[in-house]
Amino acid sequence: MATLRSYPTRDAMDRPRSRWADIAVFAAAAVLIWLVVRLTQGMDTPFDETHAQTAISTDPADLPYYAARSLLRMFLALGLSIVFTFVFATAAARLPRAEKVMLPLLDILQSVPILGFLAVTVTGFIALFPGSSLGLECASIFAIFTSQAWNMAFAFHSSLMSQPRELDEAARNLRLSRWQRFWRVDVPSGMFPLVWNAMMSFGGGWFFLTAAEAISVNNREYALPGIGSYVAAATSDGDTHKVLLAIAVMIVMVVGLNAVFWRPITVWAERFRNETSTSEQAPRSLMLTLLRRSHTAPLLGRILGPLVYPTDRVMRIFGLAEPPLYVPVARRRVGDVLFATVLGAALVAGCLLLVRYIGDTVGFREVGHAAELGLFTLLRVIVLLIVASIVWVPIGVWIGLNPTVSRIMAPVVQVLASFPANFLFPLVAAVLVATGASLNWAGIVLMALGAQWYILFNVIAGASAVPNDLREAAANLRLPRPLWWRRLILPAVFPSYVTGAITAAGGAWNASIVAEIVEFGDTTLTAKGLGAYITEATTAGDGPRILVGVLVMSAYVVGINRLCWRRLYTLAERRYAL
Repeated sequence: MATLRSYPTRDAMDRPRSRWADIAVFAAAAVLIWLVVRLTQGMDTPFDETHAQTAISTDPADLPYYAARSLLRMFLALGLSIVFTFVFATAAARLPRAEKVMLPLLDILQSVPILGFLAVTVTGFIALFPGSSLGLECASIFAIFTSQAWNMAFAFHSSLMSQPRELDEAARNLRLSRWQRFWRVDVPSGMFPLVWNAMMSFGGGWFFLTAAEAISVNNREYALPGIGSYVAAATSDGDTHKVLLAIAVMIVMVVGLNAVFWRPITVWAERFRNETSTSEQAPRSLMLTLLRRSHTAPLLGRILGPLVYPTDRVMRIFGLAEPPLYVPVARRRVGDVLFATVLGAALVAGCLLLVRYIGDTVGFREVGHAAELGLFTLLRVIVLLIVASIVWVPIGVWIGLNPTVSRIMAPVVQVLASFPANFLFPLVAAVLVATGASLNWAGIVLMALGAQWYILFNVIAGASAVPNDLREAAANLRLPRPLWWRRLILPAVFPSYVTGAITAAGGAWNASIVAEIVEFGDTTLTAKGLGAYITEATTAGDGPRILVGVLVMSAYVVGINRLCWRRLYTLAERRYAL
């Protein structure tokens, strides 16, 4: 049976400790706490909605502070995304009836563009914290959360559904509680894809940082201190030099963040890979080595260890992980009928309200116009997915299967994926204006800059998770290259690829709101598509048109997911789960 290597090895227990490592970790923790305290003080300042700040200073001396404020928002959104992922994905995987609603709901949420969330939430958050900028901060963090959470939830749900049967049987035989199963089986078995997708989602958050910090909704503009709003202000001024300076600061921040956070996390996640043999060349991280040489882990173990058993006892009130062996057919059918009736009634009522509202405002001809524009965006998404799959699947497999290559290329890929490509949009706009090229085709490239990495990251994670014993068996059989691809690699990475393709498609639709309309100074380039339609409606504060655009985009995304991606997702769960 495959074992889950989530326990400390003898080498880890016997690892020598260093006093210098303790000093370095303590100093870093003290500086981090001080920075967080200082930065959070700036989040709660007096705020007057009628005289709100519409642009921030573009003084280069303020860039480090702006970058730190943006980074704090990103990590707060990441924390919320992790909590949401654990709750939502676990409920969808363990509750069959709920899954029928939750997965389509996740499709819809993923398809709603960030401007759609901002148009609804900004006013509510400002009203929740009157006279304080904390409401605007919460709206910004929530907007970043919406660009991170859905991909992570899809990835964790996929790992739960494709969980090895041996782990499920072990949890049942050991009579683990639901709480114990979650932390001892579900989280460790899904940790590897979750970490990679969290890293990818973090990059997605960077992509929408400008929209989340320089907010333009309901015919009002707000600006929060941050590197995203700095780029927006420099772009509005047409100042290429300050845009380039922000890009340089962003590169330094992304590279540094990869070195001190994401690289250690991905190396640590290697211990949770589900296999019976180990890789010859384990990945390394200087930061993780420093932490392991310190007394941090033993100290945390002594503090938190005594809490484990009492917590397990308390959480047993939620029951055991094993479902009942037999449920009467009549009772199950009654439950299904009641569930379907309530759900159907809610859907019918909601649809009737929407139809009445649209009919009384913009009319149904506007829906047809938005659907026509959606076809242009759909064409861009299809071209993007085909090209990205052809390019990145072989590269992702090559990186994932070769530890030496992965050690060199993974940091590079992480940096490229984490860099907010929309920071380059003003420069692209300047090139398009100079050359006279059309944004209708260039928009595909702009959308790809933000969406293609979902495919690459998931394929790398899928290839890295291929058990070494299967790879060794294929090598011993000396499979021809075409057969090796067809019988081993493609089936092995298929579940991860489908997850990546679903999120890439959703990300491409979302990216269309910033890729189909690009501004630089007094010049505005617009491509024909649904993303530009939603952006223009949001800027003008046209609520009915925003609703029509969001509904049409959701219909496209959910329809394609139902007709195509969900069938592939089910196929991956049934036939290609390792």
